[in-house]
Amino acid sequence: MAGVGGTRERWGAARGRVREVACDESGSDGENLLGGNTDVFAHASVALPVDVAAECVREIRHRIRSPAEEYKANHLLREKHRAVLVWLLAAGGPIHGRAHVHLTEKAFLVVDRAVGLLLGDPADAVSLYRQGPEVFEADAWREFLVAANALLRVRPGGQRDTGGDAAPAAGYAPCAAREGSPLAGEAPDAAGEAPDAPEDAFFATVDALVRAAPGSEAAGILRRLAAHRHLAEAYRTRMRAAPALFPVLNPLFPALRYTAAHWSADGRPVVLVHDRQNALTPGRIARIVQSARRDGIELHGLRLVDSRDDARVQIADFLAGIARRIASDELAGTGDRELTACLRPYVAAGSVWGDARSWARLAPAGENPGRAAEINSGV
Repeated sequence: MAGVGGTRERWGAARGRVREVACDESGSDGENLLGGNTDVFAHASVALPVDVAAECVREIRHRIRSPAEEYKANHLLREKHRAVLVWLLAAGGPIHGRAHVHLTEKAFLVVDRAVGLLLGDPADAVSLYRQGPEVFEADAWREFLVAANALLRVRPGGQRDTGGDAAPAAGYAPCAAREGSPLAGEAPDAAGEAPDAPEDAFFATVDALVRAAPGSEAAGILRRLAAHRHLAEAYRTRMRAAPALFPVLNPLFPALRYTAAHWSADGRPVVLVHDRQNALTPGRIARIVQSARRDGIELHGLRLVDSRDDARVQIADFLAGIARRIASDELAGTGDRELTACLRPYVAAGSVWGDARSWARLAPAGENPGRAAEINSGV
């Protein structure tokens, strides 16, 4: 494609000016990380000139030839369009070297944040997350994850946390509260708060796991969590009284900060152009920019647009959906070697990922996943 092939010249001509980077996400369930539709959150960013991105979208439409007015990642992920997907991601393709994806494994983010609140040691979070599924029964471990999500997800003023609005996808339902389970509490009271508070449910699951495998390293970490219940109670009291501007479990905010740091690492100022997102309120945008600049990240603005009006954001939308699906398949042990290899150059080394096996396939060579960057996270 001649137009997209001229990208390098136009890319070079833009150097020295503020770099506009288009962004979009896939897999957002807010703070409902264990009861939503997806197990991976992907935030993609693309640094292409507007005209080049428009040419790329036209070429994708030409190759796929679907009558749909708006193309999404699912069009590219269909097996019959595999060649188009490989062309888009491959070395020498239209976005290679000009796009980036920050991945978040949602279940690991929950453990990372819970351990961060109670112990403050990220190494403990990694150890617990990797050992938990092997040491404990699957249902018991899942209950712990769900209870940790509920512990950290606080509604202001004591409103009951219903687990979010999204209906879980088939095969990814939240753990049912079995008879005798710490999560099987009584009905909520008139104020909407369940009599068995999230603190009680969480520490009951911790105690149950410790008793199930008392001699394990994972149980030792859990015992230390149990010793810091006062920190959990103080956190929930604080969040009810004055909720944090950036909810601790929403992966979008740390991903934005990481994206700005990545694209401004060469010292060139960056403006992020993001698809409209209800979570990105004017107050949050102002704080994101302010805190980034304070920490030496050359983020000069964050602007919201309708993806239908900006081809660059459409490309970011494609990439986010593609990356989420490929990463989720790897996490489930059903990955496609060719597609994972195509995605790997785009994946951020600072992605928030706990599963060792899938990360070995997804990560840039020699890199380890990072913790979510914190912006007034509440922890």
